Amino acid sequence: MPVHNALPYLDEALESILNQTFTDFEFVILDDASTDGSTQQLREWASRDSRIRLVEVEDNLGPVLSSERAAGEAKAPIVARMDADDISDPDRLRRQIQVLRENPDVGLAACLCDLVDSGGRQIRGPDLWRLARRSWMVPFPHGAIMYRRDLFERVGGYRRESELWEDQDLVLRMAAVAKIMVIPQPLYRVRQTAVSTRFTAGRQRQEQAIDSMYRQLAKPGKGGSSRNGKKIDPRVFLSLGSVILWSGGRPRLFTRLIRHGELSANPRTLAAIAWTAWASASPRSLRACLRMVASARNLIARSRIDLNAPFLWSPPASGGSARARPPSREASARARPASASATRRARPGKASR
Repeated sequence: MPVHNALPYLDEALESILNQTFTDFEFVILDDASTDGSTQQLREWASRDSRIRLVEVEDNLGPVLSSERAAGEAKAPIVARMDADDISDPDRLRRQIQVLRENPDVGLAACLCDLVDSGGRQIRGPDLWRLARRSWMVPFPHGAIMYRRDLFERVGGYRRESELWEDQDLVLRMAAVAKIMVIPQPLYRVRQTAVSTRFTAGRQRQEQAIDSMYRQLAKPGKGGSSRNGKKIDPRVFLSLGSVILWSGGRPRLFTRLIRHGELSANPRTLAAIAWTAWASASPRSLRACLRMVASARNLIARSRIDLNAPFLWSPPASGGSARARPPSREASARARPASASATRRARPGKASR
């Protein structure tokens, strides 16, 4: 779990891991040069629980390098990610470990999530329908993944050029070489607040990073930069605006979309214009509408998904970064086990139901 200025949500995140029903793990925490008191808080927790191994760095590494550094500290053959402002269900680790043990050919086990506000109140339920839709967009959050360490090393770990979408990039490259199973239940809660990395990163940096993601997925192997260096994909404004919207804010992105978006007469542009205009005028009604649409989609998805069994998820069969070339020898040498709360050993008795 990388940590950078995670107060006041840090304690709840820590407790949710330390109170897991599965208890045989090492909790690797990287303090990424926090300045808000998180460092002192982490030291206190580490003094009380021997499972915590705290690593402190003096200079802020950022999201990719902090994950990479924490990954280098992890020792376990099975690794679970946790984000410092989110919450894990008490049974999350046990159930994910069970999926990996019962399915030796599965490289990554994940779960769905609820969205919660700063007070921990649910603002949106799990998007079950995303599992049934064939899309390059990963249907589960970064903090909800658990995977085999050797798979992480095989694909070359996190990539610096994918900053702010490094989780999406990692999972798609894993999906290209191993099976991914998702527990179709919300065993993880993602907190939508201003502490989010996307909020704290500069606006231009955010836009360029997400634009790079969409272009990389559209044209694998062609690189992720904008076509003309100025205009960006209209979906960027929906992606970034959604974080603001579900945090309870008012995304004021319509004017910025008109000025900086790569607009044309197509459904993508029309959807972005409609969404940003609606979000600016009446965010509450847009949230209500999106909840209704998600509920309808979930109802349809239930006919295709068994809620009592892990779901085998995969991206589309062609295109996208999941078809990335195997990592070079140099990249493989740099690879590390993912940053995470990590299980020390696979003990059948503790993970079985």
